[in-house]
Amino acid sequence: MDESCGGTRLAGRSPISTPSLPIAPQRELSVRGIVLGVLITTVFTAANVYLGLKVGLTFATSIPAAVISMAVLSAFKGATILENNIVQTVASAAGTLSAIIFVLPGLVIVGWWQGFPFWTSFLICASGGILGVLFTIPLRRAMVTTSDLPYPEGVAAAEVLEVGSHAREAVTSDASSDAREGLLAVTYGAVAAAGLAAFAATRIAAGEVTQFFRVGAGAISGYDMSFSLALLGAGYLVGLSVGMAMLLGLLIAWAGAVPFLTSMASATPGAIGDRAMDIWTHQVRFIGAGTIGVAAIWTLLKLAGPVARGLASTVTASRAAKTITSDRRDIDMGAGWIGALTIICLLVIAFILVKFLAPTPLAAKTVALVAAAVPFVFFGGFLVAAICGYMAGLIGASNSPISGVGILAILTCAALLVVVAKPSADARGALVAYALFTTAIVFAIATISNNNLQDLKTGQLVGATPSAQQWALVVGVIAGAAVIPPVLNLLAQAYGFVGAPHSAAAVAKPLPAPQAGLISALAQGVIEQKLNWLMLGIGTALGVVVVALDEFFAARKWLRLPPLAVGIGIYLPMSATLPVVIGAVIGHWYDRRAARTKNPAHAKRLGVLVASGMIVGESLFGVLLAGLIVALSTDAPLGLVPADFAPANLLGLAAFTLLIAVLYGWMMRRSPA
Repeated sequence: MDESCGGTRLAGRSPISTPSLPIAPQRELSVRGIVLGVLITTVFTAANVYLGLKVGLTFATSIPAAVISMAVLSAFKGATILENNIVQTVASAAGTLSAIIFVLPGLVIVGWWQGFPFWTSFLICASGGILGVLFTIPLRRAMVTTSDLPYPEGVAAAEVLEVGSHAREAVTSDASSDAREGLLAVTYGAVAAAGLAAFAATRIAAGEVTQFFRVGAGAISGYDMSFSLALLGAGYLVGLSVGMAMLLGLLIAWAGAVPFLTSMASATPGAIGDRAMDIWTHQVRFIGAGTIGVAAIWTLLKLAGPVARGLASTVTASRAAKTITSDRRDIDMGAGWIGALTIICLLVIAFILVKFLAPTPLAAKTVALVAAAVPFVFFGGFLVAAICGYMAGLIGASNSPISGVGILAILTCAALLVVVAKPSADARGALVAYALFTTAIVFAIATISNNNLQDLKTGQLVGATPSAQQWALVVGVIAGAAVIPPVLNLLAQAYGFVGAPHSAAAVAKPLPAPQAGLISALAQGVIEQKLNWLMLGIGTALGVVVVALDEFFAARKWLRLPPLAVGIGIYLPMSATLPVVIGAVIGHWYDRRAARTKNPAHAKRLGVLVASGMIVGESLFGVLLAGLIVALSTDAPLGLVPADFAPANLLGLAAFTLLIAVLYGWMMRRSPA
């Protein structure tokens, strides 16, 4: 595992230890921090649910929450970096849980539900989310404390918290000009990223540029570049190794698979871009999903030993904490609490599964179906927690292809339930719904574990108490679970979802809910035995080849190609991955230049802070824009020109390039050679 992220500039980072961050206890798990975190949660979760249903993406809430927390708590006496960390922990848990909308609306899309029953939806989110918290506890030491995974967003959040803490101290002590410079670096990055996003929101400048073209007689390819400084900053943080692996995935998809498959397909009327995207969406993405599956299993095999030792050390540390004074920075939630909460969650899950099956044609098989589903949730959920935690550690929670995990989960769940139920034709619809219902619980586990290890990494870097963060995560899950059902109901009633039979006929443009639609189609495909497994099989074979190639490079100490990152490059839209690749390349160039300066550590720190600021700025603007979209019921609340404004592409590229040059030029001037 130590070599799996070779080349990342943040690998091996140790906890921050400075005079401003003493080991002595500070205010940490406070009532005001919890309340503030819950209030931020309400806003972020609502915005994330809408955006996820609209465009299939959600934004990470850790860093915006950290910035808001510092601004609010600075008005109170005695605010500490650890208290700010708790606020972002609560808010990030709930913001991440909103990704449940990648599965749960499937029950409406297949026609089983017409809305979202509050208590049923709440218990799905809460029980699965709390299990996601609990499952990350034994993973903490193996994947955070002793790991060299870069955790780009976790490190970025820690940098933001640290700079804010130093800046507050510098006001009274004049002891840290570096702190003020660091805050300036974060501010410059944030203002640039937010400004570029706002410029794109006016439609005067394009937020991305897309072009498709023919390759030879019948083949089609294309490019899709998002002008996102946040993704560019993420590329800087993950490093060259991950960036090159993602580039390889992009080339496999768009220089190989898409041109080949479009050339083999019969020509159909319509734009070539629509044909290429149809091939990528319905075929090539499954190659990526298969590659991700193999890479994830290989990662789990390599993690088995460290995870087992982490579980044992968790129990040992919990017992030791009762008898001796332990370092609070290594104390997890007590083993008794872990066991009790796990049992309660499993009992709740069994209860809602039984209630779900009672009115269906599958009621006679309730015992067998629940006996199959509960172990699937428990054991599958723990595996998913490890997979998602590793992926988030590798490339960040925002870029982690969690819907790919959802694809693998629904395929496995549906296949298992078909074997158990052997449904008749009239019971297949009910089994599809039950598969989606069960997978939604597993997905709630996945969404939380995808982000929680990032939070624990942030806590490690700022000297937080893991147990305090873990309880804060539980609070955040419950808060988010209470917000999600009414927001989903509101949106379902106002807009409906594409493909849902009960959507209002008057709605001209229902919400696409792309992931939920795809996962619903997969469930129907498996249970009705119409799924084409060819592309998943190709992806599986490709995953084996990539794993072998990465191990070959590792043995020779060459630049690594993490297999998960290759699969991610195939699976995610090019608009989300190409800026990460560019950021990794620019970051590698900057770090080589920084190594030749008078103070290399200072120069590299500026790079990390500016990259962190980019993520902060764009995330905060994303929250604001989401609120305007919901409040004004329009796709472009800041639009000043028509969507087809001719110079937009050129202006977007020019602004993106100029801001990169300005930011890196400023860093180089602050770090002379």
